[in-house]
Amino acid sequence: MSESPRNGVQSWSESMSARERIRAVAETLREPRSINWISEQADAAWSTTNEELQDLVEQGQLRRVEAGETTLYQPDYTQLLFEEIRTLIEENTREELRNELAAITEEIEEWQVTYDVETWEELEQSLADGDLGSAELRERRDVIAFWRENEEDRRLIKHALELYSDVEAAREQMTDVAGRATS
Repeated sequence: MSESPRNGVQSWSESMSARERIRAVAETLREPRSINWISEQADAAWSTTNEELQDLVEQGQLRRVEAGETTLYQPDYTQLLFEEIRTLIEENTREELRNELAAITEEIEEWQVTYDVETWEELEQSLADGDLGSAELRERRDVIAFWRENEEDRRLIKHALELYSDVEAAREQMTDVAGRATS
């Protein structure tokens, strides 16, 4: 997901509070940004933005980055990674994850055969081929984008499968502890 500036590309629901808008902007950050930038994007007062960003830092959802005399904020990418893996495990069975992994692998293999390349990087290099028409260029650009997404999804799914048993065991332990506490 890429950052979306407020001016026309992303319209804020009138029902969203300033704090909700600030959180929405903070969740889409892909590079460190200043309070002023976040405040402007969220259409929120600087003081409200500052307070909300401090709360997000305390909750571990954002990190402060010092850049000279400016303080910038960015998501905690480690936490985001683990949240994505946790969501995959919570919302899918092992079999569903295995099936998705197989489907992704199959799609990548089809692109490898179709374009006679091994990686999306090789396919990207083929864009410089002067013999390609505009439709073929667009198609290859789209395939490159899907291929990159597939590789990221495959990486996350592999992590989820590796951690599946550990997460299940932790859930069972929490359930057991909760059960003993209520008995």
